[in-house]
Amino acid sequence: MRKPKKRGTDLSVLRERPFLLLFSARSVSLLGDAMAPVGLAFAVLGMPGGSGSTLGLVLAAHLAAQAVFLLYGGVLADRLPRNRVMVCADLVAGAAQGLIALLVLTGSASTAALVALSAVSGAASALFTPASRSVTVLLVPPDKVQPANALVQLSMSVGSMSGAAVAGVLVSFVGPGWALVADAATFLVSAALLSGLRLPPVVPEPAGDRPAGGSRIISEMRGGWREFTARQWVWASVGQLALVNVCMAGGFLVLGPVIAARHLGGASAWAAVLACQAVGFAVGCVIGIRIRPRRPVRAAALFTLGIAPPFLCLAGTAPAVATAAAMFGAGLCIALSGITFETALQKHVPPEAMSRVMSYDAFGSIVFVPIGLAVVTPIADLAGTGSTLLGGASLVVLAALTLAALPSVGGVRDAGPDAGAEDDGAAVPLVGPVPVAEEA
Repeated sequence: MRKPKKRGTDLSVLRERPFLLLFSARSVSLLGDAMAPVGLAFAVLGMPGGSGSTLGLVLAAHLAAQAVFLLYGGVLADRLPRNRVMVCADLVAGAAQGLIALLVLTGSASTAALVALSAVSGAASALFTPASRSVTVLLVPPDKVQPANALVQLSMSVGSMSGAAVAGVLVSFVGPGWALVADAATFLVSAALLSGLRLPPVVPEPAGDRPAGGSRIISEMRGGWREFTARQWVWASVGQLALVNVCMAGGFLVLGPVIAARHLGGASAWAAVLACQAVGFAVGCVIGIRIRPRRPVRAAALFTLGIAPPFLCLAGTAPAVATAAAMFGAGLCIALSGITFETALQKHVPPEAMSRVMSYDAFGSIVFVPIGLAVVTPIADLAGTGSTLLGGASLVVLAALTLAALPSVGGVRDAGPDAGAEDDGAAVPLVGPVPVAEEA
């Protein structure tokens, strides 16, 4: 009796040469991304008059430029060859980081120069992101899209941990400037690898449907918005993700260290807790290579329930071991949620609009994070730290269950190897278009 053929649930996707080039480029680039914050932080703090406020200004410039240019990046990636967009973005980012490194090494760095160059780097990242997220589905067979996404997420996790460690060694032994040189070099390596990609052409909208010049860009952004809002499961999922990110930013980045300082043993204990989250994320990526939920968007929503336990542990001042275990589970669930939702987007959004939809997704996921960082301390001062964390857990759970209950979310199914990157909206009850997105 013939054994059933395995669906693409192993590492065979790495035998697809185009994906191997993309995976290698992303792995190198993500390694550099993890090195940059460490090198930049110590470079800024080592400047005459450098302070935490100066560092915050430099980092804010990067994030602001990234948010501003994300939607434009989606337009470019849907109209130009995506590999060329990524190569150009890598070259610009590499040049910006290289200039920052040169200024630091020569002792010529100033706050204004670092802010300007960080903004350029953030803009380049915004142009790279939609193209890189929408290209995977063009490089691998449909049944290998989810393993491919899982491997990219895994490289992100490994790169984050190893990049920070490498940067720490470089900063300690040769100085922050050389850590930034290494970061700049990773962009150039990534560009060289991506230049070898050959992608199938994406058919654009008919030219007659689009005005020229600046109006054309606005028109295409509106077209992306229509695609984004026409699918309830897309904009509802992004709205849920935005809320979860706001809660995580306030709970884990602000209140978590406060609780750790008071009850868990200080910075070393909190570092161990965060390390457990990173390990959990890596384990989730490995699991994500093999699992294929029948209803991926509903599964992605329910996976985010695993983010609530760390809030409860912090609110109840649970021991560090219990908090670390909860953070491990949260990291695992964050990875699984991201992989399954990313795969659903790639399979059910038309290729000619995918980058723009991805850009709205990415924009929505980061644009409200500063709100969580800004308001959580005043809320905690007013309501108490424990109550604020319990409120965050409640919002995470409520958002997950509400999203999972939507008929349009349950209607998105993994159609198996024959599923292509197209909308199956005819089978999905939609509420729309109505007037919104990733990173976890």
